[in-house]
Amino acid sequence: MANFDSNHVKNVVLLGHTGSGKTTLAESMLFEAGIINRRGTIEDQNTIGDYSDIEHEKGKTLFSKLMNSKWRGFKINILDTPGYDDLSGEIISAMRVADCGLMVLNSRMGVEVGTDIIWQYTNEYKLPVIIAVNQLDNEKSDFDRTVAEAKEHFGNQIVLVQYPVNQGAAFDSVIDVLNMVMYRYSNQGGKPEKLPIPDSEKEKANRLHKELIETIAGNDENLMEHYFEKGELDEDEMKLGLHQSLINHELFPVFCISAKLNMGAGRLMGFIDNVCPSAFEMPKQVTVDGKEINCSEKEKTALFVYKTITEPHIGDLSFFKVLSGKIKNGDELTNENTGQVEKISQLFEMEGNKRIPVDELVAGDIGATLKLKNTHTNNTLHERGFPVEIKPIQFPNPTFTIAVEGTKKGEEEKLSSALHQLVEEDPSIKVEVSAELHQTLIHCQGELHLAVVKWKLENSHKLSVRFQKPKVAYRETIQTEANTVYRHKKQSGGAGQFGEIAMKIEPWYEGIPEPTGFSIRGKEEIDLPWGGKLVYYNCIVGGAIDARFHPSILKGIMEKMHEGPLTGSHVQDVRVIVYDGKMHAVDSNDLSFKIAGMMAFKENFINASPKLLEPIYKVMITAPEEITGSIMSAIQSHRSLVEGLDANGHFTQIKALIPIAEMHEFTSDLRSLSQGRAKIAMAFDHYESVPYEIQERLVQSFKSELQEI
Repeated sequence: MANFDSNHVKNVVLLGHTGSGKTTLAESMLFEAGIINRRGTIEDQNTIGDYSDIEHEKGKTLFSKLMNSKWRGFKINILDTPGYDDLSGEIISAMRVADCGLMVLNSRMGVEVGTDIIWQYTNEYKLPVIIAVNQLDNEKSDFDRTVAEAKEHFGNQIVLVQYPVNQGAAFDSVIDVLNMVMYRYSNQGGKPEKLPIPDSEKEKANRLHKELIETIAGNDENLMEHYFEKGELDEDEMKLGLHQSLINHELFPVFCISAKLNMGAGRLMGFIDNVCPSAFEMPKQVTVDGKEINCSEKEKTALFVYKTITEPHIGDLSFFKVLSGKIKNGDELTNENTGQVEKISQLFEMEGNKRIPVDELVAGDIGATLKLKNTHTNNTLHERGFPVEIKPIQFPNPTFTIAVEGTKKGEEEKLSSALHQLVEEDPSIKVEVSAELHQTLIHCQGELHLAVVKWKLENSHKLSVRFQKPKVAYRETIQTEANTVYRHKKQSGGAGQFGEIAMKIEPWYEGIPEPTGFSIRGKEEIDLPWGGKLVYYNCIVGGAIDARFHPSILKGIMEKMHEGPLTGSHVQDVRVIVYDGKMHAVDSNDLSFKIAGMMAFKENFINASPKLLEPIYKVMITAPEEITGSIMSAIQSHRSLVEGLDANGHFTQIKALIPIAEMHEFTSDLRSLSQGRAKIAMAFDHYESVPYEIQERLVQSFKSELQEI
């Protein structure tokens, strides 16, 4: 195996909407590098990248993959990614360890559904990006329209390095305005023939060559001076300018390819080698405490785990990028996050699901290792005496929630273990066991993400599961005051049960004045674990109820507040005044007053104009401006309020308040309206009264459930 220093390792992530041709391009790149001797296809289910059964079943990439190639003295690590925002966790984690992005556009479709959203991620990471316009062999290919859309969506930093001569079914030639040659491919693709630019194309090529030079020079004062002095930049100067502009996220060069016919892959790899930055040249990685790490093999060793998968019969496979130093078989590294010392017993380069053993990986390289004891995604490992922790990948907050349960008794523990493993493999999934709702909730990124979860549970873990709409964490409170005297009396031979309470309840609010007309003997303010307050007053005079029974009364009230009278939801913001009562010398005990407190509270609550509150979420929707009106109409049809609009480039940001009860249907409607181009973020904001007719329906439903028990 050839040894590569840090400056000769390039990490490129393939990005783009599903169907743009990323996986096919990866096949062509590996074929050109001699890693494989036959290119696989999606249709034949034999590509290096899409090797899992679910990807064969769905016919698309669902997980990020790591592959590597050796090309003209360089090592290129290729990270293939999915093309749906539902699977953004896979995209983001791969982007985090890449040093350049290769955005693949379908020349038949232009800038597609997922491309805009993925482009936002490249801006957030300031990732260098080159653009490959693919499928130029398609009879409906439209290169000029695709480039125009790219400029409209991504800005005028889009700059042509190549353009096709004869796109469509006869596509075989490209004009390269950086090298000022024409590349002509045989019908087998591969290495092209270099030819002079035809006379019919010289005027256009010269114009685009000049535009390329002026754009490059415009980003570099030294090159601008050279350009003014000579009226030209040579090829090396242009490459140098492109190199620095890529690092600065200032220019995005455009290339022409047909991944299916293997036309242009070699030229892309040459550009990645000669022009795109390595990890050594990119801005330094920053630790959580603000320190910088030099990407040099001469530094102490540190690596960052960006992905974890579980291999059947083998265990966890941890994917990492070497941030500094070198990693060798047998090295012992400390996990800064867990304190665990991990021995690196096996190192691999990856070719999809094929592990290639290696002895060493240097700073900037990406690889994998097996059977780490207690290391997870987002962990930093380092050698002794070099304690560093890298800022974790910020995975997107979930936007879609579903409840899951096993359909077979006795598999609860197996389901719990499977869900834990899913989260380990994909941190953009959150699992919550809700004691309040009595449901296990899966929070994920959308319906396709859920489909992947379901497939894994059923096929990888052999579980039979049922998904259903999650319940809503309603709250109950009151609007008026109420009084009652409740007597609990039970005789069953011998000592019985007796407790009588006179109780008043009323709504509590911040700043409420102290009650009048009562002799206050004690007061407890309880911040409820689910939000809101209970304020309890002991106003008993003359020893009508012994002080030792007040904790039992309060306990009874709290039990009923935990499962409220209306719908079994938590009760909040109530003031309770116990002002009279009776005891029995023999039959009164803690249980009697607990029951009396519970039932007096329930009776009062029903008579105090109870109301149901629902959680309202503040939602930010980022969507193409042309569908803003449709989305606003959808928001309003879901009992929701549009708070404002902001322009954000080609997008509109819509701020809204939406009841969580409506979010399940709304997210489905949004996906349909936007064809997946909308991005949503949400956070709890407040509770608000449920409309009367909905409250009545929920109350009746709860009564029916109680009757069935």
